[in-house]
Amino acid sequence: MSTQMGGLGPWRAMGTGDIDRVHGISEAVHPTLPENRAVFADRQALYPAGAFVLERDGTVAGYCIGHPWLEAEPLPLDARIERLPVRPDTFYLHDLALLPGARGLGAAGIIVPHIIRHARETGLASVSLIAVGDSAPFWRRFGFRDTQASEGKLAGYGADARFLTLRFDPEAQGRH
Repeated sequence: MSTQMGGLGPWRAMGTGDIDRVHGISEAVHPTLPENRAVFADRQALYPAGAFVLERDGTVAGYCIGHPWLEAEPLPLDARIERLPVRPDTFYLHDLALLPGARGLGAAGIIVPHIIRHARETGLASVSLIAVGDSAPFWRRFGFRDTQASEGKLAGYGADARFLTLRFDPEAQGRH
C-alpha cells in the first residue's frame, strides 16, 4: 500500500531494514511495555502483508503491524511466534504506534481502514487487538468493542489494557 498523505508521506510495506527503527519507535511510544527487536522481525517475516511503516520527512515515524491469528488467544507481551495458525479467525493487530510528530495528521485514519479491509478480504471474521494506555476510545471510533480475554492473557500490558474486537458478522457482535 502506498497511500500519499500530503506532507506526511506514504505508508509503505515494512522491510527488514526498518526493524531497528520500528523497535526504537516502540521503545519511545511504549516505554513501560518493552518488546524485543526480535518480536518485530518475527512478525514482519511471518506476515509481510500486515507490516507497514509511515515515513515523515524522510524517516520512519510510525508503524502498524499485525497478522492472522486466533481471536481466543491474544498474544502475551514480547512473545515471538513460530508460525501462523492453520485456521486463523482474526487479524491480530499487534501494534500501531506513531511518534508524537506524526500524530493528529490522519495517518491512523488511513491505515486502520486498510487493515480492516484486508482482514475482510482474506476471509477473517474479525480484527482484534489489545488497547493500552488511553487508546481504547480511539479504537472504539472504528467500531471495536470490549471482548472478554481469557484470564491472564492481558498480564504484562498494564492495568488499563483492554482486549477489543471488531467482528464482521453482525450476529457475532452480541457474543462475548
